[in-house]
Amino acid sequence: MRLSLRFVIPLLLALGLFAYAVVPLVDKLTARWFSRDLEVRANLIANTVEDPLQDLIRSGDRPRMLQFFTRLTQDERLLAVAFCPAAEGGGEPIATPTLPAEVRCSELERFETPSGGLLQTATGPVLVSVRPIPPMGQLALVHDMSFIARRSQETREYLFLFFVGLGLIVALITVVIAQLSWRGWMQGLRGLLRGETLFLAPGHAGPWPLPPAELRPIAHDLRQLIEDIEADHRSRDEAQLLWTPATLRDILHRELRGQEVIVVSNREPYIHMRGGAGIEVWRPASGLVAALEPIMRACSGTWIAHGSGNADREVVDAHDRLTVPPPPDNPQYQLRRVWLSPDEEAGYYYGFANEGIWPLCHIAHVRPIFRTSDWEQYVNVNRKFASTVEQESSSPNPIVLVQDYHLALLPRMIREALPAATIISFWHIPWPNPEAFAICPWREELLDGMLGSTILGFHTQFHVNNFVDTVDRFLEARVDRETFSVSYRGKPTSVKRYPISVEWPPPAELLSKPVEQCRTVIRQRHNLPPEHAVGIGVDRMDYTKGIEERMRAVERLLELKPEWIGKFSLIQIAAPTRVRIEEYRAYEMRVRDLATRINQRFPEATHPPIILKAEHHQPDEIFEYYRGADVCAVTSLHDGMNLVAKEFVSARDDQRGVLILSHFTGAARELPEALIVNPYDTDECASALHVALTMPGTEQRTRMRLMRGLIQDFNVFRWAGRMLMDAASSRRRGSVPEFVVPRAGERRQSGPLAPDTRR
Repeated sequence: MRLSLRFVIPLLLALGLFAYAVVPLVDKLTARWFSRDLEVRANLIANTVEDPLQDLIRSGDRPRMLQFFTRLTQDERLLAVAFCPAAEGGGEPIATPTLPAEVRCSELERFETPSGGLLQTATGPVLVSVRPIPPMGQLALVHDMSFIARRSQETREYLFLFFVGLGLIVALITVVIAQLSWRGWMQGLRGLLRGETLFLAPGHAGPWPLPPAELRPIAHDLRQLIEDIEADHRSRDEAQLLWTPATLRDILHRELRGQEVIVVSNREPYIHMRGGAGIEVWRPASGLVAALEPIMRACSGTWIAHGSGNADREVVDAHDRLTVPPPPDNPQYQLRRVWLSPDEEAGYYYGFANEGIWPLCHIAHVRPIFRTSDWEQYVNVNRKFASTVEQESSSPNPIVLVQDYHLALLPRMIREALPAATIISFWHIPWPNPEAFAICPWREELLDGMLGSTILGFHTQFHVNNFVDTVDRFLEARVDRETFSVSYRGKPTSVKRYPISVEWPPPAELLSKPVEQCRTVIRQRHNLPPEHAVGIGVDRMDYTKGIEERMRAVERLLELKPEWIGKFSLIQIAAPTRVRIEEYRAYEMRVRDLATRINQRFPEATHPPIILKAEHHQPDEIFEYYRGADVCAVTSLHDGMNLVAKEFVSARDDQRGVLILSHFTGAARELPEALIVNPYDTDECASALHVALTMPGTEQRTRMRLMRGLIQDFNVFRWAGRMLMDAASSRRRGSVPEFVVPRAGERRQSGPLAPDTRR
């Protein structure tokens, strides 16, 4: 299109300049043509009236002559008629009342030219034609020229429309031909890559003809060029898109032709629990759920998850399905629950996933524990999820989004059951370096399972690099570090960076309560005065979240800046999690004891420095705290992204509040306007708290405006949209065979090239 515009725009400009230059010439020619026509009419009139006029002159009947002239002027183009008697004949001129004052019998000589005479009068332009009536005098015919001006204007308008139409037609033809030529060129390149119009390689038995070995380097270069062009176009398209649920639906229908979307995760988006008022619906405190739930609302697919609520079985149908969100919201997608036995849950979830992989991937100084029995349950549960995906898929080639470390084996299992599926796996937690990952006894099996994916995503490029290094260390696979792709078992896997984000704009119901009202409500709820400074921390009760470090920073702040004693409180919301694991129970006890000790250390404080809320909170309650707090502290010791930071920013439509963010979160790479801290450095965190509490409003607005702008542009819909667009590109490339340029010293092959297994 840009190439077409380079031709079309100069063409339109040239046509415009040409039309501008032609208009005066057209006006001049038009006036000349009409003047000539009027002269012909004057001759005709003079010849017609000569005999009757001579009779009237001889009779001397002036009234009849005037009446005769008046009848002649009924023609709209004949303005006036006058008879000027010869000087020797004497007598007064006879003229119609419409004769312009500028036309006098004594000055008729200046109009006696072959083309008559143009005259500008008070009533407009006229053409004066003088014809002799020998021997009696001269007949003057005055023609109205105003109609010529009107027709000249119409001519200019028609001329302008003509050139506009001509330019549009030429532009349309040019664009169509350019597009057809572009498509033909691209089809020709793809045909070359497939070997079309080329000689078959001898002995080749594959489904596509291959070019001779001498032309394979050219084919490889052309293929790389096409991928670069597509990537460039896609990046420009992404920058111009306004990422919304409608954008996602459009991508599905345009790029993927409405393919079904299946999300698979351990955690479910809605949990049904028995309570005092009957069955209650809980929204789990999970960044994964917060990110994926709006995606599923937009795509209307199926979410497969472990049914962990004690009332989950009571609300599903005979096929273990239900539509969500539950009433009174409008149901928009389907939730399929997978049931696990207590042994399966203990070994798969609490054992291998959260006592093994979780501490292995998080550098949080907790030793991972690996048991063979846990591994066996992990394999069985992954196989159960794979069977459920196969049951729920209504087509042989669905798009399956596999989420997180609980289901590392699932991509390979789905690939074996549904070979045509497009599998996008996303690893929500950090990926360690190869030395740390080597601790896992089943490292090769985990990598094999993950490389069943079409696309494998991580939050940051650092995690992508670690994964590629790990594959290169432990598997016999071809690793391309330029494109970050891995070819394993004859199938490619693209390893990409997809920084996860939050919904933008946030749901209207979460922002319905004004900020000032939120400030008042949370202070009244905790018996704090209206001007009391409030910090907020929102986490699961997990040892990787740095809750202890955060509380020690508050303690250190009160030591260094005693003026904040009784004037600042940290409200720590910590949803209980994984309570069956000893390390988590011990951590919760340490957090509770630390909060009690800090509060007892400052008895002079009229209000406690630490307010610990170790209980589950609904999203609307969390947003109320976000909107009412002065500071949000995120001090994770190691985190893939941490969406609490982005949720806090998205909640602050008043552009106030300060975010303190750990350097060890993925979010720190995207939100440098936050106060970035090392959570292990207590003094630095305490200093950041003081800076945040004393930061001027103008600086708060500047920082918050920049962070909100980034989240608006890179929201959760863009996160999902990029993966879906890459999935569409992968599907398009699936019909084109991969050609590899043989390395120096390698034997050229006539058939498909075998994977390079060298490390």
